[in-house]
Amino acid sequence: MGQFRQISTFVDVVAKGSLSAAARAEGIAPAMIGRRLDALEERLGVKLLQRTTRKLALTNEGAAFLEDCQRILGELEEAESAVAVRSVQARGHLLISAPAGFGRHHVAPLLPSFLAEHRDLTVSLNLNDRLVDLIGEGVDVAIRIASLSDSSLVSTKLADNHRVLVASPAYLKRAGTPLDLADLARHNCLAISSEGSQRGWTFRENGKNVTLKVTGNMVCNDGEVLHDWALAGKGLAWRSMWEVGAEIASGKLVTVLDQYAAPGNDIYAVFAQRRHLPLRIRAFVEFLRHSYAQADYWQDRVR
Repeated sequence: MGQFRQISTFVDVVAKGSLSAAARAEGIAPAMIGRRLDALEERLGVKLLQRTTRKLALTNEGAAFLEDCQRILGELEEAESAVAVRSVQARGHLLISAPAGFGRHHVAPLLPSFLAEHRDLTVSLNLNDRLVDLIGEGVDVAIRIASLSDSSLVSTKLADNHRVLVASPAYLKRAGTPLDLADLARHNCLAISSEGSQRGWTFRENGKNVTLKVTGNMVCNDGEVLHDWALAGKGLAWRSMWEVGAEIASGKLVTVLDQYAAPGNDIYAVFAQRRHLPLRIRAFVEFLRHSYAQADYWQDRVR
């Protein structure tokens, strides 16, 4: 128990930015927090934090240890949540936010089954592609397809995902198959735009991520339209596997330049707190994770 408390304290101090903030959250003196950190560093034999009166800074060893600690604490909470979800009935109202395309195909269709298991729950599903303010807008859980950048929020991974460059066999037969990134300049690239600005396509080249602005005769701010254009043979599209996996499996779309695929934009559930998370949120997150983990889930979602 002592070792677990030390690890939990270390994670809390980093998340809150100071010993005093972590102490206030726990209702104890900052000196007690400091003694736990000292004991942890002594037990491990390494310095985890550089501490001054003004700021904290992780050492290299501390940064690596923090990642492992967050994963362990997250897995422990998920295990406890799974047990609680199976033993207690969730109640109340759940406000969910999700990206429009993903929510339409991979959240909305699952809600009837979820509510059939939790008959004392009601849900509101808001579909939009902007970054919602969970606290300000009262959102219980948001589905995001990206890594968590706001450290004040908590995320749990629901499923793996990565982006691929796809085209129809008819387009590749007509225009040829690109062999490297330079070849994209001679292809019709179907890009997504946001407020008049192209987001660009990200690839991995020579060990680094590179984002390219591509050109084509059609752009759109809706990814589902780009998906349809690619299926119709209008050009290359850079899409997520959750969107095109079924068409790739059926041969309607073909991936190209796989050797340049960048690290994935995985699928996360994001919420404002970890401790004392309401059962309705835990139940929903566990339901999505279990659904997405089924071996044939993504292949079966043909539009």
